Parts: sequence; C-alpha cells; structure tokens
Amino acid sequence: MEINISVHNHTFSLFLLLLLSLSFSPVTCKSCNPVDKEALLGFKSSITADPSQLLQSWSSSSDCCTSWKGVACNSDGRVVNVTVPGLVSDSDFVMDTFMNGTLSPSIGNLSFLRVLDLSNLKNLKGSIPPEFGKLRLLTFLFLDSNQLTGSIPGTFKHFTRLQKLYLSNNKISGTIPYSIIGSLHSLTELGFSGNQLTGSLPATIGNLVLLTKLDVHANNLSGSLPTSLGKLKSLKYLDLSENQITGSIPKSIGGLSALELLYLNQNQITGSIPSSVSGLVSLKFCRISENKLTGNLPPSLGELPSIQRLILENNKLTGRLPATLGHLVTLTEIYLSNNRFAGKIPSSFGNLQNLQTLDLSRNQLSGPLPSQLVKLQNLQTLDLSFNPLGLIRIPKWFAKLKLFRLVLAKTGIRGSIPRWLASTSISTLDLSGNALIGKIPPWIGNMTSLSFLNLSNNGLHASIPAEFKNLRRLMDLDLHSNKFSGHLDAVFSKETDDPLGHFNTIDLSDNIFTGPISESVIQSPAMDSITSLVLSYNPVKGSIPKSLGKLRELQILKLVSNGFSGKIPVELGNAMDLTTILLSRNKLSGTIPWKVLNLKDLKEFDASNNQLSGKIPSHKAIIPASAFTGFNSIL
Repeated sequence: MEINISVHNHTFSLFLLLLLSLSFSPVTCKSCNPVDKEALLGFKSSITADPSQLLQSWSSSSDCCTSWKGVACNSDGRVVNVTVPGLVSDSDFVMDTFMNGTLSPSIGNLSFLRVLDLSNLKNLKGSIPPEFGKLRLLTFLFLDSNQLTGSIPGTFKHFTRLQKLYLSNNKISGTIPYSIIGSLHSLTELGFSGNQLTGSLPATIGNLVLLTKLDVHANNLSGSLPTSLGKLKSLKYLDLSENQITGSIPKSIGGLSALELLYLNQNQITGSIPSSVSGLVSLKFCRISENKLTGNLPPSLGELPSIQRLILENNKLTGRLPATLGHLVTLTEIYLSNNRFAGKIPSSFGNLQNLQTLDLSRNQLSGPLPSQLVKLQNLQTLDLSFNPLGLIRIPKWFAKLKLFRLVLAKTGIRGSIPRWLASTSISTLDLSGNALIGKIPPWIGNMTSLSFLNLSNNGLHASIPAEFKNLRRLMDLDLHSNKFSGHLDAVFSKETDDPLGHFNTIDLSDNIFTGPISESVIQSPAMDSITSLVLSYNPVKGSIPKSLGKLRELQILKLVSNGFSGKIPVELGNAMDLTTILLSRNKLSGTIPWKVLNLKDLKEFDASNNQLSGKIPSHKAIIPASAFTGFNSIL
C-alpha cells in the first residue's frame, strides 16, 4: 500500500520571478553593488558545469541587477533575491537541469539577501559554508535536492528572520543542533528529509510556534518524540517517518489542533495510542504504521471529524475494534492489517459511506460479518484475509457491493466458487487458502475485468474451461496446490486486450496439468511479457520448449519434477533477464549449455536429479554443489 502526497513546491514560476524582479528592481534602481557582484561571481567560479547555461548572463561586464538571470535587487542596487533552481515549471513547459560545483563562501557577503534558491541542481557538493550565517535578512533558503555533505552549520542560529528552510534530499549528517532550532523563531516551514541526520529531535522545536510544516522523514533520527511538539499550535504537516524513533507517542500531541497530516510510520515507536488524539480535530491523513504500538485503540479515535486516511497496519495493537470508528464518516481508507485485533467487526462500520478501502487482514477477527457493510456503496477494496472468520460461504449481500478488489484468503470459505461473482466488475480476486471444491465454472469467462486471480491452496479440480480465454485483462494467475488437470495450453493461449492482459506471473505448480507444451503457445501474445513462470510438480512431460528463450522479460522459471526429457535448450540463454532457473527432478539428458549457466543476472540454478552428463561449464554465479547432484560430470 502506497500513498504519495506532495510535501512542498517552492519552485518559482517564471511569472513569479518576473513579479519579484519588478518589485525588487524598479526602473530607477541604482546599479549593482560591487560587493554583491563580486560575491555572485565568486559563486559562479565555484561551478564546474552548467549545461543549461543558467549563469551565462552573469558577466563581469554587465549589471547584475538588470542583466543577470535569476537575480533581483532593491532600489539601492543590493541583491535581495538569487533564484537559480534546477527545476522550473510553468504552465507551458518544465525545465529540468543540473549544475556541478560547490557552494562558495562568498555568498555570505550578500548582506541584503532575502531569497536564496539553489534547489534541484542535483550535483552541488561539499558542505554548506558557515559564512551563510551572515545572511541575517534571509527569509527563504532552498538548498534541497543536491549532494551536499557535512553538518548543519551552527551559524544558522543567526537566521532569525528565516521563514522557510529546505535542506532535503542531500547527504547532510550529524545532529539537528538544539541552539539552531530554538533560534529560528520566524520559521514556518522546515524540510530536512532524505539526509543522514542522527540524534533526537531537539526539544527546542517547541519554540517554533509559527511552524506549519515539519518534514524530517528518511533520516536516522533516534530517541523519543519531545513533549514540546504539542506547543506547535500552527503545525499542519508533520512527517517524521522512516527514522529510528523510539519511546511512546506523547500525550501532548493532542494539542496539535491545526494538524492535517501526521506521518510517524517506519519507526520503533512503542506504547499505546494516547486518548488525547481526539484533540487532532483537523487531522485528515494519519499514518503510524510499521511501528511497535501495543494496547487497544482508544475509543476517542472516533472523535476525529476530518479524518480521511487512517493507516495503523503492521503494529502489535490488540483488543476489539472500537465501535466509535463508525463515527468517522469522512474516512475513505482504513488500513489496520497485521495487528492482533480480535472479536467481531463492529456493525457501525456500515456508517462509513465514503469508505473506499477497508483492510483488516492478518488479525484475529471472527465472524459473522455484519450485514450493515452492504451500505458501503463506495467501497472498492475489501481485504479481510488471514482472519479466523469461519465464513463457510461468502455472504450473498457481497453481490450488492461495487468492489474492484476482493481478498478473502484463508477466511474459512467452503464449497464452490459463488456464482454471483459472474456479474461483478472485480479486478483482483483472492480466495486462496480456503476449502473451495468443484470446478472453475464456465461463467468465469464473464469476469472480463479480472487482472489478478488467486485460487491457490484449495481443493478445486478438473480442467480449465474454454471460457477462460475470455479473461482478456488477466495478468497474474495463481492456481497452485489444487487438483487441476487438463492441458496447459488452455492457460497460455488466452486472449488479450492490448495493452492489458499480457501475463506478468503464472503459478500452476502442485496440480495434475499435462502437456506437452507446444512451442507456438509459448509465443502467444498473452505470454510475451511474462516475468515469472512456475509449473513445478505437474506431469507435463515432453521437452522444455525452446521458445521460452524468446520471453525476454522472464526472470523466474521453475520446472521442478515435471517429467521433462531431452536436452536443456541452449535458447534459454537468450532470456537475458533470468535470475532463477529450477529444473531438478526431471529426466533431462545431455550437457548444461554454457550460455544458460552464464546468464548475467543468474542467482539461483538447480538441475539436480536428472540424467545430465558432460562437463559443468565454468560460471560466475555462486551455485551450490547440490544443484548438480546426480550429474555425471567430467571434471
């Protein structure tokens, strides 16, 4: 499950640059101050590559206030704005470029500078000069998306007028200095994400009472969250995800009444969710997944009037799901999977009529399912898999839902595949790990929206119906560990709905499918972009098709115990993306082709327990001797 939300966009458009230039450089302004001009030329001299010639106009023979692109001055000829980002977007075009070089200390001599934007230049390296601390009037500093190293200069404590500070996506290390953070009283946005910062988040962060955005995700921060976070009454965006933060969530977090986004995922946070979270009355997006949270969900969680996404998966939360969650009528997505919740799903969940995704998988929830869920007419994804629901049958009211994705793996379903599925628009269907019996019905061909089908680990039998060919959008198929029989070509030769319907993965292992596999069917359109083909433990017999070598995107090929005879086709070596080739327990003879054993990405190979002979080709891949057991080799 992935959710992407834009963190910030500070790239100035050309229109805005024009406005800034007009406001800072009126017609009657004085010529460029020589100190400022020398400082900017010092920066230019530290640039070793400028392929888009962003600094071409910066010439010693011209006026930096009127002729230099990206530079604006005030009426006294003092430089107040230097905006030379590597990414500039406008309604008509996007320019994306780079510069090689370092940050010159001479920039620190621009004593009237208010805006410095050198973001997205990609290849600015070295440390941030401490001389930058002399820029006492600076209000905006954007140095993000470069290759800057070293620590955050202590001189940053002088930026008392700074409102926005972005150093994200560099290689900056060290700690976040307490003295600096406590001094930036005018700061409204702080972005340090995607660096190598260590230590804890300073308690002095609570001094930044004007802060609206705090993004320090994807670093190596440790320690606990400071209680002073609760003082940030203006904070709307808080992302501390992908760190090593420990301790519990402070009760003071309930004081963040303006907070709209809270991301604390992928840390080591322990303890329970405090009941004070009810104070987060503006919260829309909450993600505290991938931590070590324990205890029950507080009923006060149901008092968040604006919440849209609640993501608490992959923790150790226990107890029953509070019925108060049914009050969160603004919710569109709930992810509570892989916890230890028990009891029944509250009937109040039927009130969540804006809900689009409900994922309660991998818990200890029991049935029966509340029929009130039928009211969730906007629900697109329902995942209740790996819960001891004891469903026996999928409730008939499921047919009234408008699901695109239905995942009920290992939920105790028995009997035949329910017929009502034929009239749905389901794209993903996973009924694996149940006790389904009978055949795949001919009406499966009516499920023309299917792109993913998993019926593995059931008791299904008989051959694949001819109507299977109508699944023109099917791209991932898993039928392993059943009792299916019949010819494999019925699967491989299905139709496509270009560009959809070309297989990505097929797993038909542990069945009774037969062959031989025809060369032509492997070259059918449905097979041309397959990445994983697993046919092990079926009595296929015949020879391994040479045309497998034409599957240029094939990465995984597992043909264990299929009764194949003949030689290993040298043509397999043409499938250049292969990483795994398992051919053990067949009746293959002849030699192992050098070309196959020397595929550049090969990591796993096993041809043991065949009738192979000859010399084992030299190879670079690390392959254990057991992969050649039973091989009559000539050393």
